[in-house]
Amino acid sequence: MARIKGGLHTHKRRKRVLKLAKGYRGAKSTQFRTAKQAVMKSLKYAYVGRKLRKREFRQLWIARINAAARINDISYSRLMHGLKLAGVEVNRKMLAEMAVNDADGFANLVTVAKGKLN
Repeated sequence: MARIKGGLHTHKRRKRVLKLAKGYRGAKSTQFRTAKQAVMKSLKYAYVGRKLRKREFRQLWIARINAAARINDISYSRLMHGLKLAGVEVNRKMLAEMAVNDADGFANLVTVAKGKLN
């Protein structure tokens, strides 16, 4: 039986890794061994980053809502509790968008929340 060498597949694999490492600094973009290590680490960071992005956006939305709520003389937690009691189902992303772009609409929601708290 003839010996089959894996040259084609090895070349494809190396090309794929070096393509992913394009733009890396120094030998990481040209040498296969260092490129493979750098690509593996960067793919781990990318995986973790996709999870962290969700947390960071939620933190940003809460900070924006809190800032706008305090301008309207209420804390973030009391605002959210009042909205829940009022049955207003607006998510934090939309509340943050309203806080930044639609101050009057946000103020109306604050008055609804304050009315349910008292």
